[in-house]
Amino acid sequence: MNDQEMSVVDHLSELRKRIIITMIFFFIFLTVGFMYTKEIYTFIVKDLPMKLTVLGPSDILWIYFIIASVFSIVCTIPFAALQLWLFVKPALSPNERRATLLYVPALFLLFAGGLCFGYFVILPFVLQFLVNLGKEMFQSMFTTEKYFEFVLNMTLPFAVLFELPVIAMFLTSIGLLNPIALQKVRKYAYFVLIVIAVSITPPDFVSDFSVAIPLLFIYEISISVSKFVYKRRLKREMEHPGESASYE
Repeated sequence: MNDQEMSVVDHLSELRKRIIITMIFFFIFLTVGFMYTKEIYTFIVKDLPMKLTVLGPSDILWIYFIIASVFSIVCTIPFAALQLWLFVKPALSPNERRATLLYVPALFLLFAGGLCFGYFVILPFVLQFLVNLGKEMFQSMFTTEKYFEFVLNMTLPFAVLFELPVIAMFLTSIGLLNPIALQKVRKYAYFVLIVIAVSITPPDFVSDFSVAIPLLFIYEISISVSKFVYKRRLKREMEHPGESASYE
């Protein structure tokens, strides 16, 4: 019992260490983000036909903080994934360690890919539709705060959803998920993803279809990679019955 208690204490101590290291990287990149906020801001608004406005001094600080925070989150992802891998590493076999280490760059690339998909594909669709919708009724004048909230709503959800295949692989490799569970909830997942697609796109079939199909495709990829990892895991456990138990 004492050994078990010590094991729990050791795990909590290790987890705290990994979280602290991740937060250190986050604040380092946050500082860098503040230093390059003007350049990032210029890139984001370069295609806008109008200049954004602010309604008060606090809005300027809010924009700096949002841009620096998103920049920091994106840059911290590979380091956070590495810390997660180091935390679960003792419970993995040598083969699993080598395989799961590939998740570190994959998480970053998929998150960045989701951001790019939202920014370069979805955002122009939705923004153009909304601007044209009110062109004859209103004079368009966007505040910086509202515009950046809009950009975040159009990009961050896709960045998170694009992580699903890697998350499914990782959870399957450590035994917390399997493809059977993913297949059982497929119809509910489809419904949620379609609702998300319809909610964030203009009310026309082409836009809804353009967003829904990639999201459903990502879910199917998640099932496929989960099947692949699950079969390899079962095969390895049959060949080495005591291997998984030795790492618990």
